[in-house]
Amino acid sequence: MTAMRGIIQDDGQVAAQAYLTWWQSAGVDSAVAEAPINWLRPAVAPVSGHSASRPTSVVTNQKPKELESFQRWLQDDSAHPEHRWPGRAILPAGSVDAPLMIVTDMPDPADLDAGTLLADRAGGLCDAMLRAIGLDRADVYVASLFFRRPPGGMVEAADLAAAADRMRTHVHLARPRRLLLLGDRTVRALMPVSGEVQPDSLRNFNHDGGIVPAVATFHPRLLLSQPAAKAECWRALQSLIEENRP
Repeated sequence: MTAMRGIIQDDGQVAAQAYLTWWQSAGVDSAVAEAPINWLRPAVAPVSGHSASRPTSVVTNQKPKELESFQRWLQDDSAHPEHRWPGRAILPAGSVDAPLMIVTDMPDPADLDAGTLLADRAGGLCDAMLRAIGLDRADVYVASLFFRRPPGGMVEAADLAAAADRMRTHVHLARPRRLLLLGDRTVRALMPVSGEVQPDSLRNFNHDGGIVPAVATFHPRLLLSQPAAKAECWRALQSLIEENRP
């Protein structure tokens, strides 16, 4: 029995050593931390005068001062969270000083195939919504909080906050006369709902250069699956029509 116990102990030591050797070969040669770490997230370089333990977002610093350079900045600056995600980038489209700017949360799978935001059936419904208030897709500026679709369509809270801050600059540079926010995630990021405000009424959206009248409503993709919500969406769109009257 004693000999058998010694054999088992020897085998256990060999197995443990083999296990440690495997991890060392993989590059793990020491304990890291008790809490899990997202190793796929790029490290943020410390900024002079700040503690290295305080993460600093380079995305929100030194933002461009005009719309064309802002769009290039979205595409070229590797600090944006979208540059960690694979897939096609769908950049905003439209002209400055548009009568309406539409903001959605992120490209849908159909948008990635089409190369444009609000494509396919959801896009067709969005076009019908625009016609109902006397506008055409060519008249409006269309943008999204995120210009790529993250894996699984899920984003971290820090990335959502950075995208919201970025969008406030975006609206300032695009200078639309009105703003239409589509979808719950977009609304919660940009204009958290107050209990004192009706969901179908115009509200003031604060951007980097002032305010613009804004209304929030359902995303067309939800309306396709829940047609009963169209009535509330129409009431929201009517507030935009009234804003356009002399």
